[in-house]
Amino acid sequence: MSSDSNDYGWDESRGISLLAKLRSDLKQAMREHDDDRRNTIRQVISEFPKLTVPITLESGKKSTRLKKDEEITDDDILGVIAGLVKSEKTTLELQKKTSSPYLEILNSYLPQPAGADEIRAWIAANIDFASFKTPMQAMGPIMKHFGKKADGNLVKKILAGQSD
Repeated sequence: MSSDSNDYGWDESRGISLLAKLRSDLKQAMREHDDDRRNTIRQVISEFPKLTVPITLESGKKSTRLKKDEEITDDDILGVIAGLVKSEKTTLELQKKTSSPYLEILNSYLPQPAGADEIRAWIAANIDFASFKTPMQAMGPIMKHFGKKADGNLVKKILAGQSD
């Protein structure tokens, strides 16, 4: 029924900005009366006013203004979605649940996280532990490379294993 370009979710290889994909998915969800998806995407978009740019007013005062659509980057939106995922996981933990349709939909827009094997392989190829006093000091370059794709706690565990 739907082609690849109309599938919900996003990844960088699609060649479309995350903002454009969210907007097209919202229209599709409304047409298909998919309330869970529609409400989730609206929740993400409702967080955009938190995305601001620092400015200096003529009086010299520091302030911020909202980012215009063309200024909103995929990383900005991924940060918003990651924040919503974190708060939903906390809520589900309190309810003794493991997942919800809302969480599943949010996760479909996040890049797939780097696995432990991928992180270990990159560390082996790129990190010289002799140049660090402790393995934990390699955390910075590793997180800089993987960005939001790597879970900091997983990287810490891998590095802790290096010091054995």
